[in-house]
Amino acid sequence: MESRAIARFVRVSARKARLVADLVRGRDVPQAIEILSFADQKTAPLIRKLVESAVANAEQAAERSSEALDIDALVIRTITVDAGPTLRRFRPRAQGRATRVLKKTSHITVVLSSGA
Repeated sequence: MESRAIARFVRVSARKARLVADLVRGRDVPQAIEILSFADQKTAPLIRKLVESAVANAEQAAERSSEALDIDALVIRTITVDAGPTLRRFRPRAQGRATRVLKKTSHITVVLSSGA
């Protein structure tokens, strides 16, 4: 069984989110949630919430198809972080100039599968 959860337009750069995603890729769900609970990065709670959402999606799918589901057997099969659209803002500078501020966004996808 496979379940997924997607968070789109997350206000964090993809590069920073990938650092946290690399911590939990390939791990089982309880271990991943524990790692994300204690990680100090801004993206850690976002990815933790996304993993929990994927677990809830797996529970719903198992309930619909009347299958037994062991949450501890779920593994993060893939976790991808793609760049989303960049918000372009301008900041006033000296002598009437302006500099561009890029506010990057990202799309994070988590796919869980049974451990087997």
